[in-house]
Amino acid sequence: MLPYIHFGPLALGTQGFLIAAAFVAAFLILRADVRRRSLPVDPRVLFGLAVLAGIVGAKLWWAFERSAELLEHRFATLVSAQGFAWYGGLAGGVLAVLLLARRSTAPALTLLDAASPAAALGYGIGRLGGIMPTAERVHPTPIYEFLTALLIFYYLWRLGARSLEVPKATGEIFAGFLILSGVARFAVEFVGISPPVLLGMTNAQAASLVCVTVGAVLLRVVKRRFRAHPPTHRVIQHKAERGDVLQREYHRPTPECPHPERWRMYDAQSAEVEVLEFLKAVVTTLKPELVVETGTFLAMSTIAIAEGLRQNGFGRVITCEADSVVFAKAKERIEASGLSPWIEARNESSLEMRVEGRIDLLYCDSEDNLREPEVRRFLPQVNPHGLVLIHDASSHRKTVREAALRMEKEGLLSVVLLPTPRGLVVAQKREGRQ
Repeated sequence: MLPYIHFGPLALGTQGFLIAAAFVAAFLILRADVRRRSLPVDPRVLFGLAVLAGIVGAKLWWAFERSAELLEHRFATLVSAQGFAWYGGLAGGVLAVLLLARRSTAPALTLLDAASPAAALGYGIGRLGGIMPTAERVHPTPIYEFLTALLIFYYLWRLGARSLEVPKATGEIFAGFLILSGVARFAVEFVGISPPVLLGMTNAQAASLVCVTVGAVLLRVVKRRFRAHPPTHRVIQHKAERGDVLQREYHRPTPECPHPERWRMYDAQSAEVEVLEFLKAVVTTLKPELVVETGTFLAMSTIAIAEGLRQNGFGRVITCEADSVVFAKAKERIEASGLSPWIEARNESSLEMRVEGRIDLLYCDSEDNLREPEVRRFLPQVNPHGLVLIHDASSHRKTVREAALRMEKEGLLSVVLLPTPRGLVVAQKREGRQ
């Protein structure tokens, strides 16, 4: 026998309080998500439209499931205080969000992502209000659904928080909501009381399968579209939406750096904040006249080097970026920094770039497989008393680390491996050094 809970005469006020609490909790979560995403919509309008459309959709779905009763008592069925179908509410709420998205600058999937955690939590609390006051035994499916909804809400909220720090596929949260909620609704029907109507499934289970399928298809589409863009372009898009987000370094621990979370970062492509500070300190200490950087990306390291040059009062940095899209964004940041007089940015490959004069500081931060060819190419021009810095040389990313040690073994460099989260080679060429 499945467990049942015996409820005494619950007050109607308790049921109303729980339903009101569901609305309040859902609105507060939605407002918080809209604000943390800086979406150009009024959360009150978004919430009001979604709730109104959800109620209408839930009532219509429930009524049409009882077509015979609807035909016989049309008005009474439609205005009855009882009978609301979750899937009708979901369809109505989604439709309202889509219509609002057309009238705002916020993408539809972004609004759906923001609304999903609120929908999960509001539904879970609201289901407790569905325990009708009675002296009879009531099956405790609302309690199961409440606990499941809390777990779904927590997962979606954390996923949303993560999407603010690192690039994530837009629509991933909403797709997760459809999948998880559909699975939960399907499972709870096994301990419910609804009769089977289709292939041994209840109406809710059949609708659940549709919900899960739509969510899975959506997730596959948004993930494939997301992965079609290079990682650098994903970071650029994320920064365009969120700006520079200072966060803990999240690269995996390595034997030489077991606590990467002690470092800070802006994104997975730019150097750690502490490495950026180190670059500036190296420039102010070394007093280079010519710095060459490969792999400009969004010019964070370029700007750190230029700040050191400005403090010195002389010198210049030549930096190159092969990707024209990335280069355009880097140029915007350089121009906005006010450090353009110290920077010569080039949209070309590091293996084709020509540099005149002696290089006092060489900083390589392009593609991993290009670091060794870059060093070998520019090494004859490097000042014997200057430095060669190579980023991403951790034991996890072996390509750069092994290349540096190989060049040391050949007698080209003297290498020190700094134990930063992503690793940094500090080297000096051996030829010509006294």
